[in-house]
Amino acid sequence: MERVLRRASSLPGARRSTGACPVLARRAAESGGARGLLRQGRDGTRPSRTVLSPPVRAAVSSESGSKEKKARPLRPKYVPNKIDDPNYVRIFDTTLRDGEQSPGATLTIDEKVQIASQLSKLGVDIIEAGFPRASPDDFKAVQLIAQTVGTRPQEDGHIPVICGLSRTVQADLDAAWNAVKEAAFPRVHTFIATSDIHMEHKLRMTEDEVVENAVNAVKYLKGLGCDDIEFSPEDAGRSRPEFLYRVLAEVIKAGATTLNIPDTTGWNLPLEFGGLITKLRENVEGIDDVVISTHCQNDLGLSTANSLAGAQNGARQLECTINGIGERAGNASLEEIVMAIMLRGQQEMGGLRTGIVPEHIYMASKMVSEYSGMMVQPHKAIVGNNAFAHESGIHQDGMLKSKETYEIMSPETIGLNRTIDAGIVLGKHSGRHAVKTRLSEMGYEVGSDDLDEIFKRFKAVADKKKGIKDEDLEALVSDQLFQNTQVWELLEAQVVCGTMEMPTATVKMRGPDGMEHIESIVGKGPVDACYKAVDKIVKSPVNLLDYSVNAVTEGIDALAVTRVCVESTDERLAYESASGSTRRRNFTAQSSDTDIVVSSTRAYVNALCKMLTVLKNIQ
Repeated sequence: MERVLRRASSLPGARRSTGACPVLARRAAESGGARGLLRQGRDGTRPSRTVLSPPVRAAVSSESGSKEKKARPLRPKYVPNKIDDPNYVRIFDTTLRDGEQSPGATLTIDEKVQIASQLSKLGVDIIEAGFPRASPDDFKAVQLIAQTVGTRPQEDGHIPVICGLSRTVQADLDAAWNAVKEAAFPRVHTFIATSDIHMEHKLRMTEDEVVENAVNAVKYLKGLGCDDIEFSPEDAGRSRPEFLYRVLAEVIKAGATTLNIPDTTGWNLPLEFGGLITKLRENVEGIDDVVISTHCQNDLGLSTANSLAGAQNGARQLECTINGIGERAGNASLEEIVMAIMLRGQQEMGGLRTGIVPEHIYMASKMVSEYSGMMVQPHKAIVGNNAFAHESGIHQDGMLKSKETYEIMSPETIGLNRTIDAGIVLGKHSGRHAVKTRLSEMGYEVGSDDLDEIFKRFKAVADKKKGIKDEDLEALVSDQLFQNTQVWELLEAQVVCGTMEMPTATVKMRGPDGMEHIESIVGKGPVDACYKAVDKIVKSPVNLLDYSVNAVTEGIDALAVTRVCVESTDERLAYESASGSTRRRNFTAQSSDTDIVVSSTRAYVNALCKMLTVLKNIQ
């Protein structure tokens, strides 16, 4: 089934200039560059379309009642080493590379392409699509994103730069360039550590050797035909300034167009990091001819503050991830950076602005959370469930009198609309049209096939509950839209347990060959028994790393959402990280049901299906 992420309605906005592109000219005859995104419908016919697009909050004229288009500023023409507008800040999203390094956040190729499509719709300037040398699967994902998302204009003409990460090793550089070169605007991001501790203990190189490796990597990329080269001195935040000046000046001479300054360990304070950017601008020869970038980790909770400090001191590219996911404590959060600049950039930051379309933030956050399995903490700024919640009586009183008393932005600004304007209350008597209407109000335009499945689940849940809330409906939508193709399908799960019984599960599944398989087994509990029965059928051993169950709403009849994280024991799924270490892939999935055993078993099957999908792609 095809799931194409596109706008359900035309977004307001001026057309953005992207510059001439020979790749686009060659692909002008292609149908939207959607190669690789099409999947047949269940009946083998042309697939239906599922549109994931948040509602756009439009100004309504009090006189005519017609919607007025909100003008968006022009995005400067893309030139790798400069930005014509001195106040424009490029947003570099690394969710698909650094974000995927979060434990359990493994994504399939299809999931990566869909997230990249949403990032393009969001208006992200540069998408770091992955580390192509890590594995054949990673290479395929980056290449497919370059061929599709990297050549397909949005309605306003915007095409994101597609970037691949590389160490200064020739094999890495070749893989990165070969993966991204078919994009309209390809970039390679190469790096080498420059701090004393990294050079001594990890690289075991002298300063001269580090400089030589950095310069040779940039020159090699130039020789391959790459004109958009980003260089990062890893652990710049703890590097000696004089050596940092030297390395950066040399890579500029070699042809680097963007200098990214990473606070790799999240060590710096905002005043320090902002001062570092200022010192680089004052002491690095040729730095006025490149774009300065920041990449701030969140180990001390300062990644967003450090990124903004960098921008205030001259950085014009900020690297970040959706929901702030990433290694250890994560990265700077895209939504926090973007909304801070949107709300405070004009007056407090000298007029800084971005090209982000904020109405697409919530859907991007939801998609990344569901696909990666990384739950957004309730009090997370901008996109957390409590971000726009008010429980205190004083706060509620103020909100009733004027929303501006305690809200500096409305939820609609980021594409979150939970207001039921039509007064529709969903229950067991609600029809298909009512469900579709409510989903549309929530920002989901679903195709007919997906709607059929969602409505079937909706009716089953509605028979067990008095009323269906938005949270229930969203859980059902997530099960349908954000889960992998079912390699194995759970048909039935039955358990017998209690104080006098040995927990026994009987599970029936349909395999990829279309045959049905049944197993019964005893476990330590009902969920353990179901998992053992599934393992006996699927025969793909994994280690269960994490298991959690949460109620979607209050009440004994609430839907339960189960999330599981499994680690594959298959050596074929091991991969080499950007730091050079070998890691095992973890796979996270979820499911929901009023029956905890059913939701738990479905979630486990979904995680196994995700693992088997990735395994199939690398064979």
